[in-house]
Amino acid sequence: MKKGTCLNSEVSYVIAKLGHFDTLTIGDAGLPIPDGVQRIDLAVKMGLPGFRDVLETVLSEMKIQKATIAAEMVEINPELYEYMKARIAQEGAELVLVPHEELKRQSASSKAVVRTGECKAYANVILESNVTF
Repeated sequence: MKKGTCLNSEVSYVIAKLGHFDTLTIGDAGLPIPDGVQRIDLAVKMGLPGFRDVLETVLSEMKIQKATIAAEMVEINPELYEYMKARIAQEGAELVLVPHEELKRQSASSKAVVRTGECKAYANVILESNVTF
């Protein structure tokens, strides 16, 4: 059995295959997942698993250089925005804000979209992979 933090085999596999500049999207329960992008559906019920829990697990195994979030998060979900600012800074990565429609467009080039059970507005992020050396 895997000893690391992330026990989900699909999430672990996608992270292991990422190269520099590849992206992985973590989305709330309502984020549309574009056709052709791998869907990793973790949602069990409303709120489970939560966005933060999934993000923390992914960040424990993925080196990032950039995180893209919806600009609407600043006003509509300010608590999550403050958390994201601090957490992404802790990773030494850049936090980029784009309109939500642009975030949805950008998610189409992600290697996978991880769907959580989160039901709070704009709980979505695109993580861009960095190198570990």
